[in-house]
Amino acid sequence: MKRISILLLILFTFLASDAWPQAQPQWKHRIITFDVPGAGTVPGQGTIPVGIVQGDWVMGNYIDANGVYHGFLRAPDGRITKFDVPGAGKGTGQGAVEVHGMNPAREIVGTNLDANNVYHGFLRSSHGKFTTFDCPGAGTDMYQGTASHSVNPAGLISAEYLDANNVWHGCLRAPDGTFTTFDPPDAGTGYYQGTFPAIFSGINPEGASVGEYFDANYVYHAYLRASDGTITEFDDPNAGTGGGTGTLGINPAGEIWGWYFDANAVFHGYLRSPDGVLTEVDVPGAGTGACQGTTAACYIASFGAINPAGTVTGFYADASNVYHGFLRTRRGEIVRFSVPGAGKGDWQGTNPTGINPEGAITGWYIDAKGVYHGFLRMP
Repeated sequence: MKRISILLLILFTFLASDAWPQAQPQWKHRIITFDVPGAGTVPGQGTIPVGIVQGDWVMGNYIDANGVYHGFLRAPDGRITKFDVPGAGKGTGQGAVEVHGMNPAREIVGTNLDANNVYHGFLRSSHGKFTTFDCPGAGTDMYQGTASHSVNPAGLISAEYLDANNVWHGCLRAPDGTFTTFDPPDAGTGYYQGTFPAIFSGINPEGASVGEYFDANYVYHAYLRASDGTITEFDDPNAGTGGGTGTLGINPAGEIWGWYFDANAVFHGYLRSPDGVLTEVDVPGAGTGACQGTTAACYIASFGAINPAGTVTGFYADASNVYHGFLRTRRGEIVRFSVPGAGKGDWQGTNPTGINPEGAITGWYIDAKGVYHGFLRMP
């Protein structure tokens, strides 16, 4: 949520003026759609899956008719468990505003916004027990605090916090409850600058984590933090001085899936090998205008993920400003897809967010009325 607003601050809104052939979906697999009972049915409300682990367990949040956020866990048989974080606010825009991470043990992490509009991290055990936490140095004023984004099989949590000066920092919470805070060397220290860890697949089993940071000039750069704490900063060379680079996930082999936008505000994907070699990823049919392209994130965060096999998933915006899903295999094969019922208006469509080791994909789609719905694409 926070990252969307930051992108909106730095990117201009453009309207596409040239026609481009719309990408045709390739129906290769079965797609299941679902809604959490109690999810709202007006624009901006609905069901928002974020991640999927082995066995097709899906988690995320939903927004009810009052604009309050709640979490959910969907079992492989379709049963849905809804949950609220103790201490979460119950007003419009409050609650479990981000349910962003889950490991194979089905420990879930995320962010709740309390009644005073302060953010706090949370951990939900596989048995439904909650632990809330705040990174050291987190601010306590409105819209400051802690946001947790991913958790690895060992229970190491990757998070971020906004301090009292409104600067973002990275934070790791160990299973014993101890914290390590960090920033890339060139992260900015000004208003809303700093460090932003990636969600869901942002930390791998070895404890390496990825994300992006804003420098002193509000330019995005990517970082890799190794398990020993060593931080490597990097950029896609095609981002240029007028663009930016970010990350979407890291797998056990250390392969990174990420995004960048160029000097014309066109978005592209990339893969970074463990030895630092970059491979550009542009989906056929992706638009070439401002705020279009692969992983186009002007109006929605750059969700996407990478699994242990090196298969990635994400979305692209075509020349008509419609979102579509795709997956790319390690061999470079790209499969495009759209969920039946997805809207075809500006910034509507299909938005994959996660992929598990078996190749099942989850995410949401926005219908013609602007309502969010969940989907599961079976391999």
